[in-house]
Amino acid sequence: MKKIAVLTSGGDAPGMNAAIRAVVRYGIYAGMDVYGVERGYMGLIEGNIAPMTMRSVSDIIQRGGTMLKTARCPEFVTKEGQQKAIGKLKALGVEGLIVIGGDGSFMGAKALSEQGFPAIGIPGTIDNDLAYTDFTLGFDTACNTILDAINKIRDTMTSHDRVSIIEVMGRRCGDLALYAGLGGGAEVIVVPEHNLDIDRICERLQAAKSRGKLSGIVVLAEGAGHAHELADEILKRDASFSIRSSVLGHLQRGGSPSMKDRYLGTCFGVHAVKLLEKGVGNRIVGIKDNKVFDMDIVEGCAMKKEFNIELYNMASVVAR
Repeated sequence: MKKIAVLTSGGDAPGMNAAIRAVVRYGIYAGMDVYGVERGYMGLIEGNIAPMTMRSVSDIIQRGGTMLKTARCPEFVTKEGQQKAIGKLKALGVEGLIVIGGDGSFMGAKALSEQGFPAIGIPGTIDNDLAYTDFTLGFDTACNTILDAINKIRDTMTSHDRVSIIEVMGRRCGDLALYAGLGGGAEVIVVPEHNLDIDRICERLQAAKSRGKLSGIVVLAEGAGHAHELADEILKRDASFSIRSSVLGHLQRGGSPSMKDRYLGTCFGVHAVKLLEKGVGNRIVGIKDNKVFDMDIVEGCAMKKEFNIELYNMASVVAR
C-alpha cells in the first residue's frame, strides 16, 4: 500500500496520540502517504481527511485525548454510510484504514473489511473490556488517575474516621475498580462481574472497624451501582458509619498518558502499519503475555471477557 489513513473513534483514551504518532511516522518511514481523519467515522463520511506529515504529530505523545478528535456516528452503522466512507477514502487513493477505539469502533473496521476495504483495529479504551488483549490503550493511565484520587481521599477520610465510596468508570467491566482498588488498598471493591450484596459490604466494614480501622475506602464500578445510593443503603443498615461519596467521572479519561500507554500506543501503531504494508485487513492488534500480536477481528470481538476472580479474592484478603 502507498496510501493509508488513521482515525480515532468512541471514547477518548490516553495513549491514542502515541498510536497516531507511530502510525504517521512509521508509515512515512515505510514510504507511504498517511492521512488523518478528524472526528472518527462521522469525519470519514463527511470527508474530513487531510494528509499528515512528521511535523503533524510533533509534541503529541505526552498529551491525553486524541488530536484527531472523536464523535459518534449512527449513519456509519448503515451500508449506505459505509459505502459513502469508502468512496471518500478511494477518492484520495487511500488503500487501508487504521481504527483506534473500542469494540464498537472495531465493528466499523470489520464492516469496511467485509466490503473489501482493508482495516486494522487498535484497542483504545480505558475500560480494558476487550477480551482478546491483556491491556487496552488508556487503561494504565486511568488506573493511575484513580489511584491518585484514592490516595488523596484516604488522607481526609483517615483524618475524620470516615468511609469513602469512590465510583469509577466501568459499565460492564470492573477492571478499573479491581486494579486501582488493589493498588490503593481499598477495603472493599465492588464490580459488576461479582455479586457482593450490601450486607456483605457492611460486614467487611464492620470487621475492619472492630480491628481498629476507623476509616476506609470502597471502590465501586459504575456498572455495579452508584456511590450515593450505596452510601444510603449502608447507613440504613448501620447508622454508626460516617460516609462520604465521590464520583470521579471523566477525570479518569484525561491526563498525560503513562509510560506504559505511550509504549503500547507506539507498538500497536507500528504493528498496524506493518499489516497494511502487506495488504492485510480485518485484523485487530493487541498484547498477550507482553508480546504484541494480531488476530482476526471477528474472532477477537466474539471472545468473552473473563473476570480475574483470583486477583479479586487476593485484593480482599490483603485489605483486611
